[in-house]
Amino acid sequence: MFVRQSKWLVIVASLAVAVLVGACGAPATTAPATSAPATTAAQATTAPTTGAPPAAASPTAAPVAKKAGDCGTLRLLYWQAVTTVNPHLSQGTKDSDAATLVVEPLAYFGGDGKPVAALAAELPTKANGGFSADGTTVIWKLKPGVKWSDGSDFTADDVVFTWKYVSTKETAATTLGSWEAVKTVEAVDKNTVKVTFTDPQPDPSVAMVGTSFRILQKKQFEPFIGAKSKDGPNLATIGTGPYKIVEAKPNDVVTFTMNENYRGVPQGKPCFKDVIDKGGGDAPSSAKAVCQTGDADFGWNLQVEAAVLNPMVQAADAKCTLAIAPGGAVERLLLNRTNPDPALGDKRSEPVEAGGQPHPFLSDLKVRQALRMAIDTTTMATQLYGASGVGTCNIVTAPPALISKNTSCKPDVDGANKLLDDAGWVKGADGIRHKTVGGKDVRMHILYQTTVNALRQKEQAFVKDAWAKIGVETELKSTSGGVFFSGDEANPDTAAHFYADVEMFTNNPDSPVTWLNYMEGWICKEVSQKSNKWSTGNYERFCNKDYDALYNQALKETDQAKRDAIIVQMNDFVVNDLVIIPLVARADAEAINKSIKGYIPNPWDSELWNVADWTK
Repeated sequence: MFVRQSKWLVIVASLAVAVLVGACGAPATTAPATSAPATTAAQATTAPTTGAPPAAASPTAAPVAKKAGDCGTLRLLYWQAVTTVNPHLSQGTKDSDAATLVVEPLAYFGGDGKPVAALAAELPTKANGGFSADGTTVIWKLKPGVKWSDGSDFTADDVVFTWKYVSTKETAATTLGSWEAVKTVEAVDKNTVKVTFTDPQPDPSVAMVGTSFRILQKKQFEPFIGAKSKDGPNLATIGTGPYKIVEAKPNDVVTFTMNENYRGVPQGKPCFKDVIDKGGGDAPSSAKAVCQTGDADFGWNLQVEAAVLNPMVQAADAKCTLAIAPGGAVERLLLNRTNPDPALGDKRSEPVEAGGQPHPFLSDLKVRQALRMAIDTTTMATQLYGASGVGTCNIVTAPPALISKNTSCKPDVDGANKLLDDAGWVKGADGIRHKTVGGKDVRMHILYQTTVNALRQKEQAFVKDAWAKIGVETELKSTSGGVFFSGDEANPDTAAHFYADVEMFTNNPDSPVTWLNYMEGWICKEVSQKSNKWSTGNYERFCNKDYDALYNQALKETDQAKRDAIIVQMNDFVVNDLVIIPLVARADAEAINKSIKGYIPNPWDSELWNVADWTK
């Protein structure tokens, strides 16, 4: 789940088909257009059959208010299938979105990036005394009377437990990084929680707001805290949200039904009685199911080549509306700093400190620079993404105040070849470069992996062709999204294991104010490895004390402008050291059936964040 260097997409209803391909987003206040039934020619010209004058029109009847469950079944289609409905073990958006139907945070980030109360009775601020003047504590008042789907009471103890669950290292929670700023969570009383930060914070939304802070039921998950987390009821999660799980088939389909204990039921929410979250297939088939056949109501993340997607939504009989939103997502290449050679056995792709080895050529800055210089990201974005993607030099891409002007990504094939020549990488008779490293002749062969997706495979081909021009041999690999983004510790094909030289995917921060949490993904403590069950976000195995120092400095900075300046420095660090190669800043594209009302696109939280308000 977006680079915006003054390139924020301007969305106009009539322009929707021009911005079709990307992933993630749309203006927070933009709801899909709905079509009123057209008046037929016969209706327009038919006169009364009697000679009497037409009767006076009767007053228009008031619309009948819908009751909870009146809208039938909502059909969601994700081309990556769900593997867990525990948001704290999630490995991708497909899991996180499924969890959104069931479990809730104290507040969501709305489509505009501003917090919206969920389980909280109100948002804490300095003005209402909820956020301390020194930025070290925040008091959250919880909505009274909230029930779990099993009928038991939701209380402050559940919030405290969730903090303990996530912060217990052995749980291997994928959301742990977002909770790092939290020192303690205490129950003041049944409906009040006090959060104390490890360092002063400029904004209370750093904790308890967004997808990383969904609350688990203490009674259900307490037996599974720590090392037993993977054995927990992660496909039968009890929640406070609008739906509860009926049946979950991992890597296939999850069926939900209305939570009769949901607090919105008296107000007619949710309108949809059941939800079917179907996974698998690919992005083009998802677009077809929503826009052409009508077999689905919502198609997620239509990362589809513009030439394929445009005709589907431009057709006169198209059944869908496209929702597009700018946010913070960037399609990027991750460069492995460690050696993924299978001959290393359990030590492959492990950091040196854990017995692994440095990568035989990606450890060389000149090599990484050459790989970057060979790729023309502007041409890639233009050819493949159209108006929903722009080539980018940065990983921090929104809001505009955080866009660095200190990076460069101008393509230069000749310069890239010279860099490799200077670094001693010599082209052999077959045109592929090699060099003696550690007494061994190392051939510059790159295994480059990503998910199965037609557009991504074209991106791979584009990069492979670019690298061939500088003497680099590239082997392409694609894995289903359900596997690639799973938390399966035994599966070698996950992104977290990173048993390849280069891999590619998109992700983004929770909100415009949580970039520091996002940048934490490259500190030494976040290095993904066997000892932490590959649950942390630093897949590249990058570790640098100077970068860590910037992060720690930002943690203690309470002035938001100064903290933002440090975040820009952190962006420059990972970009200029080529920890990653940013490719395309993407906007999200979701297909919505024209009959669906109430959907609000959201690049900062789950796309299903307000599903209780959807109607038909």
